[in-house]
Amino acid sequence: MYREKFDLTGSTAFITGGGRGMGLAAAEALSEHGARVIISDMDPLILDAGRNEMAAKGYVVETVLLDVTRPADVTRAADDVNRRFGPVNILVANAGIALPRSPGEDMPDDVWLKVIDVNLNGVFWCCRAFGKHMLAQGGGSIVTIGSMSGAISNKPQEQAQYNASKAGVHHLTKSLAGEWAARGVRVNSVAPGYINTVMSRGGFSNPDYFPVWMENTPMKRVGEADEIAAVVLFLASPASSFLTGSVILADGGYSVW
Repeated sequence: MYREKFDLTGSTAFITGGGRGMGLAAAEALSEHGARVIISDMDPLILDAGRNEMAAKGYVVETVLLDVTRPADVTRAADDVNRRFGPVNILVANAGIALPRSPGEDMPDDVWLKVIDVNLNGVFWCCRAFGKHMLAQGGGSIVTIGSMSGAISNKPQEQAQYNASKAGVHHLTKSLAGEWAARGVRVNSVAPGYINTVMSRGGFSNPDYFPVWMENTPMKRVGEADEIAAVVLFLASPASSFLTGSVILADGGYSVW
């Protein structure tokens, strides 16, 4: 009974930022459980590398070149993918960025706008475009990628733009979940802590940052992409059928203190 709840055979999943890191790990997790997976990224080289890595593991994924900050392109991609591959049952809105340290009083306009545009606007454009199709077909599961930074204010780095964008993702998740629950579309979020990905590794070698991060992490280690992918799998699958509007912290305990 319970093993069947993770069976995604016959499902189709679309993953933004799917060429590497947590997105690619999620692609592997969903593929392993039977889903047909389409990964997207705005960088064709990253996208090709991700497809090749999946092929080396025995999985076939489709690819879509997509900049999530362009709403018209996102809508076209959602329409095209649903037409070409059939109904998309799962959306993993994973694409995100973290720009270098920016003290609030000196925050450049372009830094603030870029982070909000990718991390929050891009998630909304994807939820809106794919959500329309899910609502029309009477069901679906959307998994957004938030962050523990949406629940706490990180230290010692100064990153109000990133924290605000991820807090927005969490509240967007809850808001859409409430709107769409009665029509069969669930919307949940994963809130990772410090994860061993390209985006975070620069901080691991920073002597001002990393010791503080580990001091404040009860598990005393960073997470791995597959540990986040496992939560994505749970939220995408029928195993989480009574969850919507949930934000699951996967941060090694960082936010408990």
